[in-house]
Amino acid sequence: MNPVRVLLIEDHFLARMALHSVLAGHAQIEVVGEAGDGESGLAMYRQLQPDVVVLDLRLPGVSGLDVIVRLRRDFPGARIVVLSNYRGSEDVYQAVRSGAMAYLTKDTSGEELLNAIRNVHRGLRYLSHFTLQRLAERMPVVDLTPRESEVLGCITQGRSNREIAAELCIAEKTVRIHVSSVLDKMGARDRTQATIYALQRGLVHFDQEGGESGGEGLNWSLSG
Repeated sequence: MNPVRVLLIEDHFLARMALHSVLAGHAQIEVVGEAGDGESGLAMYRQLQPDVVVLDLRLPGVSGLDVIVRLRRDFPGARIVVLSNYRGSEDVYQAVRSGAMAYLTKDTSGEELLNAIRNVHRGLRYLSHFTLQRLAERMPVVDLTPRESEVLGCITQGRSNREIAAELCIAEKTVRIHVSSVLDKMGARDRTQATIYALQRGLVHFDQEGGESGGEGLNWSLSG
């Protein structure tokens, strides 16, 4: 198998050298070029046509975000991993929205960076727990009906459709319809993801009662 050809775009020399050192130690990775600013990075990409770009968002001249936009415009198949100190939800959202397939912070382990590069090279997105958290924070609040909000509250408690039906005094078939609508509106794959999104967006809150004992002292409340 041919090694993954990687282009580094990072303005800090020592950081770039450290990154090169981490990647060069693996036979499946070949660092084919390094650039210290966005304009040079774009020119180098055109010349080298690397498999994966690893870049910082904070670059002199042309910003990292602009590099992503221009690369994806001129080379729709460009595969980009962001490695940045920027931790804001808007930074993550704009980078992913513009075409980055992975977003990592600079305290990421070398192994996770390698894993992200491998996945992106295969055409897959690599979204770390940090990235998912920031994207969820950036998402707009969903418009749930009062009944859907009640169902969501029950979902966050881990209740089954039968238990929700009994709690709300409605048919189990109706519960299934509401659950499907809630997941669809929230863009969630399953109940677990819906619960995470609900907590991150403040749609429901867990209020701990009874000090440090936790357990049955955890109750949900609807936001608003």
